[in-house]
Amino acid sequence: SLDLTCRRTPCFAKFSEMEEMVNMEAEINEVQPLLLSVTIGSSLQFNFIGKKCEILQDMNRHLEAILKEKRDLRKRLIKHRCQESLPIEATYHKCIVELLTEAVTFIEKLESHLQSVRSIPQIPHMISNMDTTLSKTEVLVIELEELTEQILKWEELQKEVYSN
Repeated sequence: SLDLTCRRTPCFAKFSEMEEMVNMEAEINEVQPLLLSVTIGSSLQFNFIGKKCEILQDMNRHLEAILKEKRDLRKRLIKHRCQESLPIEATYHKCIVELLTEAVTFIEKLESHLQSVRSIPQIPHMISNMDTTLSKTEVLVIELEELTEQILKWEELQKEVYSN
């Protein structure tokens, strides 16, 4: 009851206001270092994040330069060999190797193929030559048969002569 009466009197009213102000200042003093540490921590954290960001940007620039050099090098290597590059899946590499082998074989035999194609217009003349040669060969075969018959007759005559 004394506490209740004390607070209603005007002299203690100022005292209670002062007590509230002291309590508030104490709370502010307690919160202020925390707020300051949070502010410092966040500013340090932002500074640290800023440095990390700069490092990452430097790394990114470095990697972009490497990729650009790699692309340029690949372009030069590919253009030097075949002037164009078509990406080929790994599953088709074996087929491409076989195809290249056949292409090399075809190129090696290309001259003989071209000679065959060039000789196509001469085929009728070649056929007539072959016909002539065939008829001559037939004549020679007939002559050879006649000669063979004569040799066999002569051999029989020789056997008769020796036997007599």
